[in-house]
Amino acid sequence: MSLEEKRCRKAKPVFIEPVDQAMVENILKPLDLTDERYRKVMDVMRQNLEEGLHPDTHADANIKCFPTYVRSVPDGTENGDFLALDLGGTNFRVLLINLNGQEVTMESKIYIIPQHIMLGSGDQLFDHIADCIFKFMCDHDLHDRTLPLGFTFSFPCRQVGLDKAILTTWTKGFKCDGVEGHDIVGLLHQAIQRRGDMKNVRCLAVINDTVGALMSCAHSDRNCAIGLILGTGTNACYIEDLPNVKTWDGDYNEPKQVLINSEWGAFGNDGCLDFILTDFDRSIDKHSINPGKQIYEKMISGMYMGEIARLAIERLRKHNLLFEGEGSYHLSTRGRFYTKYVSEIEGDDVDNFTVTKQIFDELELACHNEQDCRLVFFTIDIYNNNCLFSVPGIACLLNKMGRKEATVGVDGSLYRFHPFFHDLMMEKISQLIKPNLSFKLMLSHDGSGKGAALVAAVASRLQKQEEAKNQSTEELN
Repeated sequence: MSLEEKRCRKAKPVFIEPVDQAMVENILKPLDLTDERYRKVMDVMRQNLEEGLHPDTHADANIKCFPTYVRSVPDGTENGDFLALDLGGTNFRVLLINLNGQEVTMESKIYIIPQHIMLGSGDQLFDHIADCIFKFMCDHDLHDRTLPLGFTFSFPCRQVGLDKAILTTWTKGFKCDGVEGHDIVGLLHQAIQRRGDMKNVRCLAVINDTVGALMSCAHSDRNCAIGLILGTGTNACYIEDLPNVKTWDGDYNEPKQVLINSEWGAFGNDGCLDFILTDFDRSIDKHSINPGKQIYEKMISGMYMGEIARLAIERLRKHNLLFEGEGSYHLSTRGRFYTKYVSEIEGDDVDNFTVTKQIFDELELACHNEQDCRLVFFTIDIYNNNCLFSVPGIACLLNKMGRKEATVGVDGSLYRFHPFFHDLMMEKISQLIKPNLSFKLMLSHDGSGKGAALVAAVASRLQKQEEAKNQSTEELN
């Protein structure tokens, strides 16, 4: 369904009378953000970005703006076989990727990270990862080959080299002891050494999923300058000119740029977003495993989206505006209104509400009628506008870079599966960026796997070029 068709659909009556519309609007008003508030968020974010890029303010900055040490996007000459690892949630993937110009072929396998390992020790986690790599290499007969490896590690890290990243804090339900403050590539290599049977495995580059999204899209679109994740969590990276990166400790050779991992999920941790936080947001934060942290992420990411919608629906129900005031165990239970329900209700046919009624039945809501369907749809629709809260962040980065043409590579289930997210984001970003700038949003296909391999491929290419250059210099001497 197009955005225009959606507007036509929304032009239909929202409520079946009688309903106290004034009370409904009062309850839902905090979820309806104005352009003025979006622009204020952009201004505050710009200030936070500058603080993250400067050594005098970096330590206390919410948006850390870590240099990734990735200086170049693919140029199309990358060829060969590469291994990639992808850890960003409960699933861990190992991939074998072949690059041949614009052609990419991939083989992969998913391995589960059990919860006891997610909450155990760092050694347990990396031993489990090493076991998965070994099984994959056995399945693909790779033990006699030495392949460049890229590792997508989608947690907040302070990068101190292309192959060295210090975990600053766990997110997404992980809490492994002995990892925060340590180099995750070093921990991986130690686990591999403990096994003693994978001596040819060596990680050349570690990235997060935002860099992967950017690199994956840049493989086919050289204008890609922002990588964005909108899924279980949220984060963004972008290409920054080196003179603006006051924390940079590398060389200033060409290209004079570096990808910056913003870690913008922590935006608002110092209270700078309190002016737009709702009671629903505060409840989400209070009952999370990391209260007071990752505030921006909790406002917009898929991990919390269903719960905020549930809280709003429950507030309406408790005021006897829904389901004749009768709830259910499921509706009153945290985490039981799944994020997928938000997308499914938003995409439902308002002439019959078939999907919405099925969701009500799954939630064991005995009392529901057409009016309830329309009011829940209206609630979800207003909340989806609030979920576009990623928009001021993207617009801020586009304005900061000032590129006349820029592509935003986007990955994550929230963007990929929501029926209207792309069109709504395009419309809203266009209203917020400078008039001389143009952009497009591009779905990143397997950025966490393909992107990691591409970073390793670029690193391998640059390494070979440097070796050839040094050899040529030695021969001349």
